[in-house]
Amino acid sequence: MARPRQFDEENAVDSATELFWRRGYHATSVRDLGDELKLTPSSLYRTFTDKHTLFLRALDHYRATESVEARRRLNATDRPVQDVLREWMRWLVTCQADGEPGRGCFVVNTATELGTTDDQVQQRTEAAFEVTRQALRSVLAEGRDRGELSDDLDTDAAAELLFTTVLGLRVRERAGHDLQHLTAAIDLAIRGLGPTPPGPA
Repeated sequence: MARPRQFDEENAVDSATELFWRRGYHATSVRDLGDELKLTPSSLYRTFTDKHTLFLRALDHYRATESVEARRRLNATDRPVQDVLREWMRWLVTCQADGEPGRGCFVVNTATELGTTDDQVQQRTEAAFEVTRQALRSVLAEGRDRGELSDDLDTDAAAELLFTTVLGLRVRERAGHDLQHLTAAIDLAIRGLGPTPPGPA
């Protein structure tokens, strides 16, 4: 009887994502993947073609999973925009998978490790980064239009500033830097966007 291939593949990709996320692309061998996925080398190659193809699927899987949660958090614009942005950025540096510190963001880790040396990977990391920048531009524009941020705020430039801050935060989080220092940087970046909505009298 044939095994339920699609179900097995989904679980295998999820496990491969965790392994690549922890170790990176180059430090993860085919043998490591076989041990993690409980597949022989021949089964692994038959199912996924090669390590690189499996890595691309793992990267796509991570992007889809993270994007859903990030979109949910950034779309909470029934609340003050500064609060939404601050809490989203704090979530990025505290959402440790399985309580394991220092993992950073799989996309940022991959961009740092592989840079521009792999066209297929670069296309995916740049697409992920553009999704984040576009989401930031939308949130900032809404905050400006609602009068919560400076009315002369350049939303494109502000989005680039916050995006650059986010990349730095993810690298520092992976390096194990103190969370208090990271949140202080977040608070300063958010305050620079303009006036905070007045609180209760």
